[in-house]
Amino acid sequence: MLAFLSLFDPGQRVAITAPGYPAYRNILEALGLEPVTIPLTKADGWTLTAAAVERAHAQSPLHGVLAMSPANPSGTMIGAQALADLGAACRRLGLWFVSDEIYHGLTYAEPTRSMLEFEPRAIVVNSFSKYFSMAGWRLGWVIVPRDEAARAVAYMGALFLTAPSLAQHAALVAMDCRDELEGHVATYRRNRELLLEALPALGLQKIAPPDGAFYIYADVGQLTDDSLAFCKELLRDTGVATAPGIDFDPVDGHRFIRMSFAVSTAEIEEAIRRMIPWFERAWAKAA
Repeated sequence: MLAFLSLFDPGQRVAITAPGYPAYRNILEALGLEPVTIPLTKADGWTLTAAAVERAHAQSPLHGVLAMSPANPSGTMIGAQALADLGAACRRLGLWFVSDEIYHGLTYAEPTRSMLEFEPRAIVVNSFSKYFSMAGWRLGWVIVPRDEAARAVAYMGALFLTAPSLAQHAALVAMDCRDELEGHVATYRRNRELLLEALPALGLQKIAPPDGAFYIYADVGQLTDDSLAFCKELLRDTGVATAPGIDFDPVDGHRFIRMSFAVSTAEIEEAIRRMIPWFERAWAKAA
């Protein structure tokens, strides 16, 4: 919210992705801004590309772009060259680039890269919620160019005053708990491996590559065209909670579900044990 208020005026257009974190759209609309959805594709690795931004801008001028890497709900990451291309495209077109880097530190192959490496005037949003495991403490930060700082500080002081002191002190301690935090990442890595191994038994072959974060975004379109009802039924029958794709993509999300593996390994193992027979019955019913 702080980034959007600082950069854009009501009526301006900001590109977001589908699938993508639903609060982006809601915040933009609440502030009188127009979210412009750019659908992600398998051909582009389920990530935003410079070409897609240029096409959207050519159709109707944009004022800014928001991208997330690693992403929610897919866990996909934008590679270094793609980030550089996005930065160059936004610079050429005169667009602000807001980089949501909240899942930095949670990766399983390549390390994350900050947009600031490629575009020094990017706005970076980050948080203690994910890598530092402080979701309930509601503490984060935003990095803005020096000449935009006064405007951002004015909005922050008017709307939020300051983050609670207790959360700030806890965050200072959390930053020194690297062994424990890396232990969390090791747990997520193991959980990810277990789910990827189990997907064939669940009959789920079409997924976005979960390079980071702690999610798997899976296509269940051969089983349902109502992901909300599908997730409700799965929860009712097995006790396993997943998220319907319509939360993240109002157009095509009816055929996707998101699984989170940010729990204990024992819970993942139990969830898999419960889901395998349930999905077997679902596939038999759909045949």
